[in-house]
Amino acid sequence: MAHSRYRRDIDGLRALAILPVLLFHAHIPGFSGGYVGVDIFFVISGFLITGIIAREADEGRFSILGFYERRFRRIMPALTLMILVVLGLAAWLYLPGDLEGVPRSALAATLFASNLWFFTDTGYFAGAADVKPLLHTWSLAVEEQYYIGFPILILLLTRFASRWRTWGVAGIAAGSLALSILMQRDTSGFAFYLLPTRAWELFAGALLALGAVPTLRARWAREAIACAGLIAIGMAVATYDSSTLFPGFAALLPVLGAAALIHAAPGTIAGRLLSLPPLLGIGLISYSLYLWHWPLIVFTEYATDMPLSGWTRLMVIGGSVVMAILSWRFVERPFRDSRAVPGRQIFQMTGAAVALLCTVSLALMAAGGWPSRFAPPVLAQMDGRNDVSPERKRCHDTFARDATPCILGAAVAPDAMLWGDSHGVEMAYVLGQAAKARGRSLIERTTSSCPPVLGYDDPKDARCAAANKAAFAALRADPAIRHVYLAAFWANGVFDDPAFVARLDRTIASIRAEGRTVILIGPVPPQPFDVPRHLAHLARSGRLDQAQGVERSWVESRTGHLRTLFARWQARGVRLIDPIKALCDGPYCAIGADSHPLYFDSHHLSVTGARRVLARGR
Repeated sequence: MAHSRYRRDIDGLRALAILPVLLFHAHIPGFSGGYVGVDIFFVISGFLITGIIAREADEGRFSILGFYERRFRRIMPALTLMILVVLGLAAWLYLPGDLEGVPRSALAATLFASNLWFFTDTGYFAGAADVKPLLHTWSLAVEEQYYIGFPILILLLTRFASRWRTWGVAGIAAGSLALSILMQRDTSGFAFYLLPTRAWELFAGALLALGAVPTLRARWAREAIACAGLIAIGMAVATYDSSTLFPGFAALLPVLGAAALIHAAPGTIAGRLLSLPPLLGIGLISYSLYLWHWPLIVFTEYATDMPLSGWTRLMVIGGSVVMAILSWRFVERPFRDSRAVPGRQIFQMTGAAVALLCTVSLALMAAGGWPSRFAPPVLAQMDGRNDVSPERKRCHDTFARDATPCILGAAVAPDAMLWGDSHGVEMAYVLGQAAKARGRSLIERTTSSCPPVLGYDDPKDARCAAANKAAFAALRADPAIRHVYLAAFWANGVFDDPAFVARLDRTIASIRAEGRTVILIGPVPPQPFDVPRHLAHLARSGRLDQAQGVERSWVESRTGHLRTLFARWQARGVRLIDPIKALCDGPYCAIGADSHPLYFDSHHLSVTGARRVLARGR
C-alpha cells in the first residue's frame, strides 16, 4: 500500500506528462506522440487517489462527501475560470458557424460529460479540432466518470471481500484493456473518448497503490526499471504520431512507463532527475497548464488563420506557462486551503459555478451562432460551409452503413460510377445533375478516407480494403457501367509512397481490363486554412480582394508522384480532369469565385468548386 508522504518525483512525472502534450499541440518537431501525456496523467491520478481512498477505507474513515470536497477543490475553480474565459473569447472572436459548438461543449465540460459530447460530435460538419477550445476537457470527464463508481467499488471490496480487493480491480482492468485492444481500429471515437476503453490506464495506477506489484528491494532492479520507464515514455513521445493505432496495444508503452517510474523511481537516478526544481515547478502548475494551453493555441490559430510557428509559437507557449502560474497561484492554491475556504463553502461555490456556467452556455446556445454580430458579406462567405451535396448524408459512406449505394441523375439504370473517398461526394452530385439533363444516371460509391485503390489497407480503418473490393466487384457484375470516375484526396501527403501509386496504376489497369473507361479526377490543391472562415475573416476586415490560395508550384511539387504518370495514363486512354488546371490559372490557386468559396473546408471542394473543376479541368 502506498503511504501518504509527498513524492517530489511524482510532481516531476506530472511535468513529463504535460510538457509533451503542450509541445505536441504547439507542433514542435520531435513530439509527434506527445498526446500520450494524457495517459501518464491517468496513471498518476489512479495511483494517488486510490492510495487515499484505500488508506481511508482501511482505517474506517472514508467519506464520500470528503472525497468529492477534495475533487471539487482540485478541479472546479480553475476549470470554471477557464470555461468562462473561453466562452467570452469565442463570443467575441468566432464566426457564426464556429461559435455554435462552443457553448454546447462548455455545458458538457461543466457536467463532466465532454468526452460523450465529443464522441457524438463527429463527422465533416461537426467542426475540426482547431475550432474546439474545450476539446481537451474530454480527459477530465473520463477521470470524473471513473471517480463516480470507483470509490464505491473500493468500499464494497474492502468491506465484503478485502482479500480479493486487488484481484477484483485487476480483473476489471484486464477487461478494459482487452476491450481497448479489440477496438483499437475503431473509427467512431469510442475507444479514444469513452471510459470503458480508458479505465485500465487509471486502474494501472490503482493497482500500484493497492500493492499489486511487489516492492523492489534490489537497487539495481529499481534503477533498471525506472530507466526503462523513462525510455518507454520517450519512445512513445518521439515515435508515435497520428497514424499510430491508439489507444489499445500502443498505449501500453506510456502507461507501463509511467507505472514503472511511480513504482521504482524513488532513490534512483531517474527519481532524482524527476525531482529537479524546473520539473517540480512545471509539475505543480501542470493542471492549470493543461487547462490553458489548448484554448490559447486554438484561439491564436483561429485569429491568424495559420498553424503556430516561429515567434507566435514561442509566445503562445510562454503565455500558457504564465497563465498557468497565475491560475495556480491565485485560483488553485487558495481554494485548496480548507482554512481559507471551508468544506460547506466549497460545495456552495461549486453549485454556484455550475449554475453560472450552465446559464451562460444555454444563453449562447439560444443565440445560435449570433450572426447579428457580423455584416452580410462576412456571413455570405461563411455560408460556403453549407455549399455541399444535398445528398451527402444519404449517399456517402453507404458501405460502412450497409446501405444501398445512391443512384444520382435520371430514373434509369446507371451507366457510370464515381468511386472514391469523401472528395468524390460533391463531384458525384454535380456529375449526377449533368447526367440527369441528358437522361442518364451515375452510381456513387464513396467511403471516407478510403481512396479507390485495390489492395489499399489503412491500418487504422479496416473498412477501406473491404469497401474497395465491394466496389470493384459491383463494377464487374454490372456491364452497363461504362465509365468509372476515380476521386480522392490525392494531395494529402499520405499517398506519396511509390507502392501506393503502383497500386493505383494496377487499379486503373484492372478497370480498363473490364472494358470500362477510366476518368481520373486529379489532386485538389489543399489550402493551409479553412477556406470559408479565411474568406470571412478577409471580408470582416475589408480585404476580400486579397484572397489567394497556395502557390501552384507547391501543389505541383507535392503531387509529382502522380503527375509523372498522367501522360502515360492518358496515352492508354485514361481521361484526366485536372483540378489544378481549373483552379490555378496563375501562380496562386483560387479559393473563391463571385463571392462563393470554392471549398467548404480546407481541402474539400464545395459544389461551386466541383462545378468549376468539372467544367474547366478537362
